[in-house]
Amino acid sequence: MVVWLHANMKKKVRVSKDASSSIPEECCALCRLSDDDPAMFGEKVTLKQHKLSVHYFCLLTSCGVYQRGEEDEGVFGFLVDDIKQEIRRSARLTCYGCKKKGACVGCNVRSCRKMVHFPCGRNQKFISQFTDLFPSYCPEHSPCQSLCVSSDFSLPQSCSICLDSIDPILSYSILKCPSCHNSWFHRDCVQRQAHSAGLFFFRCTLCNNKENFQEEMLRMGIFIPERDASWELEANAFSELLEVYRRCDALICLCDNGRTYSAKTGWFEVIRCRLCGSRGTHRKCSELKLNTTDWPCTDCTQATDGKASLVTSPQGGSRRNLLSKRHLSSIHSSISCKRPSLPVASGSPEELLQALASQLRPPGFQVEVSGDQALSAGLDLVRRTNFDPTHSLSVRFKDDQQTQFPSNLWDCNTARQYFLKLLVQQIQDSVVFEGPDGSKNLALDSQALREDLYFDMGCLLALSLVHGGPPVGFFSRALYQCLFNYPPNSPLTVTHMTPDTHFTRQVSRIADAESLNDLKEAVAASWEFLELAGCNRPISSMDERETLVEDLVSFTMITRMQLPLQRIREGLQTLGVFDQVQLFPSVFCGVFCEAAVRLTAQTVGQLFTINFSQQEDRLNRETPVISFWRHFLLESEVGRSSISLQDLLSFATGAEELPAAGFLPPPSISFLHPFNCFAPGVEEDGGGEKETGRPGMEELRDEGLFPQNEPSSKHLLLPVTSSYQAFKNSMEQAISHHVHLLPTGR
Repeated sequence: MVVWLHANMKKKVRVSKDASSSIPEECCALCRLSDDDPAMFGEKVTLKQHKLSVHYFCLLTSCGVYQRGEEDEGVFGFLVDDIKQEIRRSARLTCYGCKKKGACVGCNVRSCRKMVHFPCGRNQKFISQFTDLFPSYCPEHSPCQSLCVSSDFSLPQSCSICLDSIDPILSYSILKCPSCHNSWFHRDCVQRQAHSAGLFFFRCTLCNNKENFQEEMLRMGIFIPERDASWELEANAFSELLEVYRRCDALICLCDNGRTYSAKTGWFEVIRCRLCGSRGTHRKCSELKLNTTDWPCTDCTQATDGKASLVTSPQGGSRRNLLSKRHLSSIHSSISCKRPSLPVASGSPEELLQALASQLRPPGFQVEVSGDQALSAGLDLVRRTNFDPTHSLSVRFKDDQQTQFPSNLWDCNTARQYFLKLLVQQIQDSVVFEGPDGSKNLALDSQALREDLYFDMGCLLALSLVHGGPPVGFFSRALYQCLFNYPPNSPLTVTHMTPDTHFTRQVSRIADAESLNDLKEAVAASWEFLELAGCNRPISSMDERETLVEDLVSFTMITRMQLPLQRIREGLQTLGVFDQVQLFPSVFCGVFCEAAVRLTAQTVGQLFTINFSQQEDRLNRETPVISFWRHFLLESEVGRSSISLQDLLSFATGAEELPAAGFLPPPSISFLHPFNCFAPGVEEDGGGEKETGRPGMEELRDEGLFPQNEPSSKHLLLPVTSSYQAFKNSMEQAISHHVHLLPTGR
């Protein structure tokens, strides 16, 4: 009896192995289908040497297999032995859909026992999430979407991708964008769109939202490949753009070799229209001179009223030679990884801006500032024809008599920090912004548009942030939302409008109407504004008030400001700042919208790295000085010292407030030792300290020992004194002298 059982068990195992090896090579070993549809099943990979084929999605969603290898091992990191083990495991499990063996995808809820093949799971309305550990959920436990209360079902609905009619009822096969009201999609259409567009171009086809849309589609089981769009990957997809137009379009072509012939020089060289580039002529055929190279075609001449000329920027020249550095994604592989991992950290704004600052290089552009006219000097800088934002800045101040400030006062770093501080203050007070200090909106100014001032302001703000200037700090939340869509897709209200303007008062009157008669009177009184905004429509109920107010606010802050918003965005593209902010809008919100953080003793103290001496006798003398230093910071914070923390920070680093990009290099402290009996007659500068000695000098002397600063390297030398009072007196005298030499009106 025992022998028979053993033989029977061996037979069962053999049958199981035979079943797993009997799957045709062209069929997926996990789902048993031969379909090759990358959008729906993922790429099908065949391993000839192992006589094995698998769908990528089947591997990702299988419960018992994980990527334990490198990307180039096995199938995208899934080792062959692990795949075979999963085939053997699933061979014992019955599919909930087709009732056949080989089910490898199970519901992620522990109490649920439903198992399916991946294609059967799609038919049974399973949702597999292609993120984290790639869980799958049966219809009873799967996530679902909720309707927006403002969705309008009175209009006929269609899929926003294939445009076929659709029933606006959320279900497994019908999905909706979380950010707009009228976008409906077939699940299969969204999946194919995601497969085509890839991670960098996949977004809602109506509202163009990307962040929320991708997050929601991942939650609802849409696979988004981490690669560029398919149309960008196609070989020679844009090769026709490199073709040069070579054809004579004159009414009568005089060339014996035909219209397509173009000599290298001479009468029968084809020259192209300088405006459109899509028309050409032989010089002889249009009766042009032999040296003519500048020719507009008749279509362009008519379109420009006979005054055809090259289109230039409002400032002329080619001064828009600005570097726009796209953020490089940390995702290097086009294949999703089924591995537990930490989310990609966005980092602090200081780290992100320092990454952009790595582009800067010498030599520096010379910026001359007359008095305190920082904005004028900045505009002159960015309007230079040879301007390159990657070059460092070298700032020189002159007073009203054009006398240069003393070089011993204005080292390069201090002058640049003071210039950038003045620049941001004067940009805030310029004509392109309106509203209270610290909460500015864009103002519409026709002269600023003609001079392209919005672009210049965006460019200067980007330069300031990357070159070590202070945080912007004066954008209103509404302006930040208009520029960077953060918070995403949040409606603007009357409170976001600039206070005490004509438009704001008109919209506020409509918003405050408490009865239908009051509402009609407010609308009648503002009919010109409503006509301009395209909102002059009959009002029949109070229910229409909120929609009307929302439309008017949107018109005032977005529609009529489209060109200024676009130009300031393009200016912020300088050095890649706009792209970086758009990737991490929540991180940068404080940089643009919040006032500079008030300096505290703790904040300043944490900035500096302390370099102690290696020698024990010096270390013993330096240790009490750090206590003096920290106590001095506290007294400066509470007003018990004649200098402020801003004065101290300026003395040590050249900046009166913390730069948006932080300090590079990080500030440090070492020690200045007094005359003493050690090492007489020797002057030493090493290991972070300086020491001088004279023969016969045996006692410490506190007189004449003052702190020294090296703003370019952010290095501060603290005097080693015998008492706190001596330390305080020394610090106050040196820093006060430094502050009094700075220009007035700081």
